[in-house]
Amino acid sequence: MSFQRVTTIATDIDFMIPSNLFDVAQWGGGALIAGVPAATMTKISSDTRSIQPGDTFLALKGENFNGHDFLGKAIEAGASSLIVSELPAETESYSGNIIHVRNTLKALQEIALNYRRKVISDLFVVGVTGSNGKTSTKDFLNAVLSQAGKVNATKGNLNNHIGLPMTVLDTESEDRFGIWEMGMNHPGEISPLAEIANPDAAVITNVGTAHIEHMKTREAIAREKGALARAIGKDGFCVMPATDDYFDFIASQVRCEMIGVGGEKSLVRADDLQVASDGISFTLWIDGETASVSLPVPGRHMVMNSLLAAAVGYRKGISIDQIAAGLSATKMTGGRLEKDGWNGISILNDSYNANPDSVKAALLSLTEVPSEGRKIAVLGFMGELGEHEESAHHEVGAYATEVGVDLLVTVSEKAALIGDGAGGKIKTEKFESHEAAASYLKGELATGDTLLVKGSRAARMETVIDILKKN
Repeated sequence: MSFQRVTTIATDIDFMIPSNLFDVAQWGGGALIAGVPAATMTKISSDTRSIQPGDTFLALKGENFNGHDFLGKAIEAGASSLIVSELPAETESYSGNIIHVRNTLKALQEIALNYRRKVISDLFVVGVTGSNGKTSTKDFLNAVLSQAGKVNATKGNLNNHIGLPMTVLDTESEDRFGIWEMGMNHPGEISPLAEIANPDAAVITNVGTAHIEHMKTREAIAREKGALARAIGKDGFCVMPATDDYFDFIASQVRCEMIGVGGEKSLVRADDLQVASDGISFTLWIDGETASVSLPVPGRHMVMNSLLAAAVGYRKGISIDQIAAGLSATKMTGGRLEKDGWNGISILNDSYNANPDSVKAALLSLTEVPSEGRKIAVLGFMGELGEHEESAHHEVGAYATEVGVDLLVTVSEKAALIGDGAGGKIKTEKFESHEAAASYLKGELATGDTLLVKGSRAARMETVIDILKKN
């Protein structure tokens, strides 16, 4: 198990099922050099600001950060145990427990891997990856599988080489299912995440163009996403849209059952789609049975995400009526086509992240949502496109004209390429800052208009909404 890149975040990790220090040291490939082997560890934190008496401090190291510099603060805050790869002066007089490892990040990952296999091996884990829709699909899966038992699902964006181990260690003894996202933006990142998670089933939402700057081709992206499916044993299964260009490519590489959804002949599909201002309804069809579903979020692409969850639920023996009830009651993570409003304006906040495929899906959702006024898109730049940057932004602008956006507003010089792609076929306005865009919108928007706000995470497009709503 190896990762090519190391980043550091400050966070807390709860061992919801207590483990003794001797086991934790062994799992992390280290040694307990001070303390009591039978002592229990229930919580690890890598953030001294949140350390509570009795916690364990994990001294993570990154390119621009060394947690060992904060050992004094951790000890002062009452940390009863330390996991370290260095032994600075603070450890000499420390009276608590010390686990010494070669690499603290590697130790975290190995501890999680062993915790999964030795302590929570009975947990049924669904790994989720894909170019778009991972979090929304996780939300739908959470709603469906919660019909059959308690679920531990990825929180926020904890889906990388640090976040996934944290999620694994956050499992409670009552949990029956784990729904764990696995993100990537470089080759070779999914396989070690799958090794840690040891999933029983996989969901691949799609193979798009996100992160193509580093992956170079869609086939390379498909191969990387497929690493999750390849990690599933012959008794497991992988769910994926039957209509995805790379379904057969991935199916040819796996040992497990491949379940395609959303196709005309698929076991799980949707009929009679109806788009409303606050969501989308359809008839769920599973192996000859039907049920009505009303998703609490607009967007045709959300239907496919919900079908992926429905297939997992069906495969786990949950009835179609329970599946439909779960989907209809889903609580969506914020910033994913989240419905908002301001002064009679409907706002679709899809600001969490963006790539060409997800922006197109959001633009289609904008134009399909019933409204009395204009359909206005406020877009920031899309990142990690490499040599495709100009063409991809132009492509999105052309698509905005195709689906009938009335006004296209862009923020930043890079996002202005989207306006160029519109080719003068619709009204466009280009701004360099969130403040300038919001100022323009305050004078331009009218009651009944619908506003879509979207961009890559680094574009911070939610700032436009925040400025608008201040007045």
